[in-house]
Amino acid sequence: MMAPTTDNAGNTGDAAAARASLEALRAEIAKAVVGQDPAVTGLVVALLCRGHVLLEGVPGVAKTLLVRALASALDLDTKRVQFTPDLMPSDVTGSLVYDTRTAEFSFQPGPVFTNLLLADEINRTPPKTQSSLLEAMEERQVTVDGTPRPLPDPFLVAATQNPVEYEGTYPLPEAQLDRFLLKLTIPLPSRQDEIDVLTRHAEGFNPRDLHSAGLRPVAGPADLEAARAAVAKTSISPEITAYVVDICRATRESPSLTLGASPRGATALLATARAWAWLTGRDYVIPDDVKALALPTLRHRVQLRPEAEMEGVTADSVIQSILAHVPVPR
Repeated sequence: MMAPTTDNAGNTGDAAAARASLEALRAEIAKAVVGQDPAVTGLVVALLCRGHVLLEGVPGVAKTLLVRALASALDLDTKRVQFTPDLMPSDVTGSLVYDTRTAEFSFQPGPVFTNLLLADEINRTPPKTQSSLLEAMEERQVTVDGTPRPLPDPFLVAATQNPVEYEGTYPLPEAQLDRFLLKLTIPLPSRQDEIDVLTRHAEGFNPRDLHSAGLRPVAGPADLEAARAAVAKTSISPEITAYVVDICRATRESPSLTLGASPRGATALLATARAWAWLTGRDYVIPDDVKALALPTLRHRVQLRPEAEMEGVTADSVIQSILAHVPVPR
């Protein structure tokens, strides 16, 4: 592998230190969360790409704990919103409040004004409230009474949702799904992981007190900024770009899908593959990087035909089939 080239040695050192700090996240978060390394990696990739993450899994698999542990290990401000059927858009974005002392309206920021917003069970609230996040996710600002108000940087929405067949859930609109960079599925733990979880609880672990679990900040906003600068210098060959385009075009031509990945999906796949390449220690992207991020980047951007769904076909299986058939650049 060629040595990374930079304008000065300090930039190289900053990038190496940032990579080491982000790699330490996995071990730090493992103090609170057992067996969710792929989800941790996905959240880090999203932060590097300035994207957002949708976490899907049944209740009780530590989705909320994972996001809280990430914020603690990164020393980021975090807020949580429990999405319920009666939640209003202003409960997320904030609103104008009349001050009787000054006889004026003043803006009271909502919980969206944070670094890491945990939108818990986002699909339990109606589409009107779900859509209140669209501007924040895309433009990184909130407009109230015609005045745009910028959100802090870094800013990431980590939304958790229950599987759509669960009672009392509302499917997310396609436009909002497309705003999420990654959709990560949180599986039930293996037998050994579940034993480890119960053992920790028996020994006094309190998921509401991460400090007592020994969790401490191992990286911060400066590390993220240095890492983002290094990711932006990771080279992408024309062959890799064409490979990403061919994969996304194949989703639009698949007989099992009514909706394929858009050009925004192709851009997202290129960005996530680039971040993954840098995290693994390379300054260039290879086809395996694209394959590694194809499922979490594309699974929520495609839509199955009803007849395919009835036959047991899944979005993941369609994408895996496409990866197996699209020619890989040499």
